[in-house]
Amino acid sequence: MARKTIHAAGGIVVRNGARPLIAVVQRAKDELWVLPRGKLKLNESALAGARREVVEETGHRVRVREFLGAITYRARGRPKVVQFWHMQAAVNPSRDLMKDIMAVEWLPLSVAVRRLSYPLEKLFLRNVGREALRQRKHRKTRSHASKAKTHGNKLRSRRMTAARGHARKIAGHSAARVGQANILRRVLGRLSP
Repeated sequence: MARKTIHAAGGIVVRNGARPLIAVVQRAKDELWVLPRGKLKLNESALAGARREVVEETGHRVRVREFLGAITYRARGRPKVVQFWHMQAAVNPSRDLMKDIMAVEWLPLSVAVRRLSYPLEKLFLRNVGREALRQRKHRKTRSHASKAKTHGNKLRSRRMTAARGHARKIAGHSAARVGQANILRRVLGRLSP
């Protein structure tokens, strides 16, 4: 009989500044450095669980951006799937850390990769961290371009951009869900005997 899969979620959490920084947390139970993540509660969606875990473990409110991927491994003989989203942290913390976390450090990507304790998380962050930082730069470039428009074009541009953005958001969410479901089916298929 197959053992039930453990589902967890978390984030690659970026804080902006002169140089973007990524959050890594130190667990109290074993003093290991990990990405902010945790098990899902009963009937909790992966996205909601990811946001909750990140806020609890970093103390910062976050804006969820896009799904970045998942890692799988065995934990106490059971398959475990951890899904990660790119998240943008508020500048200042909004709450204290949960008791399970000793410390949070905000580090440049390369230092964050070295600080992580698990090789699988290091590999994952090395691969998706660059993408998360690159997407931050693209968003920044687009916002500067829109500021350069004249006042007369601004209103028309805002209306058109809002309509296009709403359509993209709807299409993006459904496409992301389909992609995410396909990834999970493949991963869970490999874990089942």
